[in-house]
Amino acid sequence: MGNAVESLLEAGDDIDIIIVDDGSTDDTALIADKYAEKYPELIRVVHKTNGGHGSAVNAGIENAQGLYFKVLDSDDRLDPAVLAEVMDSLRFYSKEEQPLDMLVTNFVYDKLGTPDSKKKVMSYEGEIPEKFVCSWELCNFGKGDYLLMHSVIFRTQLLRDCGLKLPEHTFYVDNIYVYEPLLKVERIYYLNRNLYYYFIGREDQSVNEAVMIKRVDQQLKVNYLMLDYYLENRDTMCENKRRFAYMYNYLEIITTVSLVLLILDGSPEALAKRKDLLDYIYKRSKRLYAKFKLGVMGTVMTLPGKTGRLVAQESYKLFQKFYGFN
Repeated sequence: MGNAVESLLEAGDDIDIIIVDDGSTDDTALIADKYAEKYPELIRVVHKTNGGHGSAVNAGIENAQGLYFKVLDSDDRLDPAVLAEVMDSLRFYSKEEQPLDMLVTNFVYDKLGTPDSKKKVMSYEGEIPEKFVCSWELCNFGKGDYLLMHSVIFRTQLLRDCGLKLPEHTFYVDNIYVYEPLLKVERIYYLNRNLYYYFIGREDQSVNEAVMIKRVDQQLKVNYLMLDYYLENRDTMCENKRRFAYMYNYLEIITTVSLVLLILDGSPEALAKRKDLLDYIYKRSKRLYAKFKLGVMGTVMTLPGKTGRLVAQESYKLFQKFYGFN
């Protein structure tokens, strides 16, 4: 957590740092309070009972006083020099009559043991225009191009206006965080700089494949919530074709991940959950089911039998390489 907080301190007096102590049982509360004592003008601490990552983000949004909001996980960090550029951009565009809804930056997969020169950068060059505020009409996201929590800064009031409330005690809610607010995002600015360093590589990390298989029920919970949101708001999404295409593609990726995790588990219970997910999509919307099944990913992920599941596993590896799944 120290590395995360220290990476923020050179951003200037305009920054509002909220450290959320989510019922920690280690020294988090003590360290957080010491930071608040040392930097009382910049840092505030929220102490709460444990509710998980989503609950901590909810607490941050509720207590935020800044015009814009960004999540920084405690084991990650920001580049201070790039953060200064981000703050300059936000200061500049905050003076405009129509506020900026979302600022996008690159992020770096800060993989354990990987030298800096070989770390993967998630860039949006060619997908979002640079150096001016744009709308969805000018964005060009492909199927494998997707925003993660690490790449976005939202206008705080926009998060509140869309009623974003992440589920508690659930991993992978960052997918909901970067999905639901997009329905209200109109003005987008892309700064082609590497701001966020996303630490990965620990064996116990939530995005480790073995850990994801164990926690597949939480992945499914997020998947079902996103499915419901898509179906309930489809008409509004369709008002902008490029936004609609992006939001469908993202949902397709999340659903593909869920299905392949259940296939990798391979137990009768997991395969039953795979069938339940597909049945749920079919019952909620035959139109969505047909769209998914007729796509490249859906065709492979719904192949029947043991041979079909083996094909799905191998195809997913190709999808990861071709579309850039992490």
